[in-house]
Amino acid sequence: MSAPVLSIIILAVMFLLATVLPLNMGALAFVGAFLLGSVVLGMSTNDILANFPGGLFLTIVGVTYLFAIAQNNGTIDLLVRGAVRLVGSKVALIPWVMFAITAVITAVGALSPAAVAIIAPIALSFAAKHKINPLMMGMMVIHGAQAGGFSPIAVYGVTVNGIIAKTELEASPMAIFLASFFFNLAIAVVLFIVLGGSKLLTAKTGRLVEKAAESRMAVSVGSRAAGVTLQGSGSDISPSGVAAKGTSGSSAAGASKEGTNGARANIPQLVTILGLIALAVISLGFKVDVGFVSITIAIILALVSPAAQKGAVNKISWSTVLLICGMLTFVGVLEEAGTIKFVSDGVAHLGMPLVAALLICYIGAVVSAFASSTAILAALIPLAVPFLATGEIGAVGVIAALAVASTIVDVSPFSTNGALVLANAPEDMDKDKFYKQILAYSGIVVAAGPAIAWLVMVVPGWM
Repeated sequence: MSAPVLSIIILAVMFLLATVLPLNMGALAFVGAFLLGSVVLGMSTNDILANFPGGLFLTIVGVTYLFAIAQNNGTIDLLVRGAVRLVGSKVALIPWVMFAITAVITAVGALSPAAVAIIAPIALSFAAKHKINPLMMGMMVIHGAQAGGFSPIAVYGVTVNGIIAKTELEASPMAIFLASFFFNLAIAVVLFIVLGGSKLLTAKTGRLVEKAAESRMAVSVGSRAAGVTLQGSGSDISPSGVAAKGTSGSSAAGASKEGTNGARANIPQLVTILGLIALAVISLGFKVDVGFVSITIAIILALVSPAAQKGAVNKISWSTVLLICGMLTFVGVLEEAGTIKFVSDGVAHLGMPLVAALLICYIGAVVSAFASSTAILAALIPLAVPFLATGEIGAVGVIAALAVASTIVDVSPFSTNGALVLANAPEDMDKDKFYKQILAYSGIVVAAGPAIAWLVMVVPGWM
């Protein structure tokens, strides 16, 4: 059996194990890289570890550490409360506020499951109180998280752009970000119209919105949004800013109380807001490494408010760090084995670039609905690079379509985001019915999403 074929089998087994068992895909990838590299290819451990993405490691650690401190000192709760106050008496704006807040949180670097875990309890509480369709509200939160997920300083964006930067393909970080943002925004508009949003335009509410937001903040930081272990992702989701069981729950709750009871922002919160602005300006405007910038700002915040950084290191998304670093290390070994060229040649030999691009999008969507979106992106984009390098089809459009197709399916109840929405359904709601609604919606997204993304982003470039 040739090395490329064997490596594909190993990759398939890895995805199967991570889907069926609660195993971290990254840990499996490190084992696969070691076995494939040392046993089959005769690589030394130094050669295998040369593929370890040190820069990406620093970026994820720095950004999630910064976000954990921002959550601990109440800055995120402050921003949520401020945004909800803008709603006033307009109930119809509540779903859009939740969409926008979640998009902003992920755009500045938070992981998608962390953002959903923080906002979903608040959003679904509003849904129950103001008779808003809970499916619409929950999916608005998820699509909001995905809308901001490909910003140049977000984890998805850094992962995809980092892979492209190592190739000769045309790089367009803002194009990928805007493609994902507007695609998810369009889905949100359709959801709002189809699931009763127009009826909310005449509904009114007074300060109940603001009071409900403030009363729900502690819940968003507390146990309802605490760490969840899910089959399919193979990782413990302990979102940044969410107190893990048995750890710094009291300190997080205290910080939340401090951030929500005060009418004005305190000094650490103001410094945090300035730090988030500085992160965007310095890393995007001056092209400084986002990992070093984020961890520098995090340390400054820790010095300003030492109590707020207590437990923040534990809230770094180590499971995601392990996942991404393991997968990219394994992808490096795949390249050494000739797997990437082997698969790309197979796709190219189809003789139909448009069909090949559509096939890649559907592979990403179907697998990602049950497994990690980050792992899928880390695996499929390198496999598509040689095929895209031929120039027969626009690389930016294909990568944008693949990015969108692989992440919009996180609405699935088998994915982390979908499961978090399901777990935070109102207590008086029929959860079995809600589960079936989410499942049906995710089925529509998996079936139609990749084709629409392909039609909008890939076909025009071909024509």
